[in-house]
Amino acid sequence: MYGLWRPRVLGAWRVPPSGPAILAVNHSHFIDGPMLMGTSPRPVHFLIKQEMFKGPLGSFLRGIGQISVDRGSTDRAAVLGALGVLERGGVMGIFPEGTRGEGDFASLRSGLAYFAVRSGAPVVPVAVLGSNDRPGRLVTALPALGSRIDVVFGDPFEAGDGSGRRTRAALDEATLRIQSRLTDHLADARRRTER
Repeated sequence: MYGLWRPRVLGAWRVPPSGPAILAVNHSHFIDGPMLMGTSPRPVHFLIKQEMFKGPLGSFLRGIGQISVDRGSTDRAAVLGALGVLERGGVMGIFPEGTRGEGDFASLRSGLAYFAVRSGAPVVPVAVLGSNDRPGRLVTALPALGSRIDVVFGDPFEAGDGSGRRTRAALDEATLRIQSRLTDHLADARRRTER
């Protein structure tokens, strides 16, 4: 990432140095996940759509610890794989909106709340800004080579209410809590980076 673009990483010290953690990342460009993997202070495991696990790319993704997920159904193996990463004290990266969009955390799915409440892992909000600013000249699907992309880490927080409840209502409440914190972090990151 540093060879192709000019990432500016702010607040990486906020990622817990050990133990499980979930990085909740906004998602407006397909480069956001690889950018986070290349700039995070700890190795990050993502749930990545199974269509990406074909040919040499699939072998590479498995080799660096990424987890294949069937987005068309409840993929029990992927869920267990993600929980296993957290149980072993690893870091999961999650796009709470489920897929690329505006990158503004406006429509969160409950998956992040489920993993956070179930594992007890703190959630670290992450804003990736600038990946959509300027398309490349030769490969317009990528950001312009040498452009600045900001990766801003926020303060970790607990998604649950401390009761240990895992009911649908508890997950809905956790999702709302998460959305509020992520939206606030994104606004703060935009102020700090002037984007």
